[in-house]
Amino acid sequence: MSNHESNHGSVKAYVTGFVFSIILTIIPLVLVLNHMMAKTALMVSILIAAVLQFVIQLFFFMHIRDGEEPRYNVAALILGIVFVVTIVSGSIWIMSFNSQVQ
Repeated sequence: MSNHESNHGSVKAYVTGFVFSIILTIIPLVLVLNHMMAKTALMVSILIAAVLQFVIQLFFFMHIRDGEEPRYNVAALILGIVFVVTIVSGSIWIMSFNSQVQ
């Protein structure tokens, strides 16, 4: 078996990740279509499902913990998340500040 093949997951891992992804897509859809929660609780539920789906995608499909040095993958991921959070929160802060000045 070559090194290229050893870094890929098994069929069982892909099917498990796919099933979890489908479940985490259907749950918010059912909650929204059936008006099962108040607006705030619904938004929190959708956000939680999105974060869980993000984690599922990373571990089952992107192989974040595989490889010779998985610490570097996780460190790069954390740095990327810090960049995204900084850019998004800074943009929201600037937009809210600009809307109050007028």
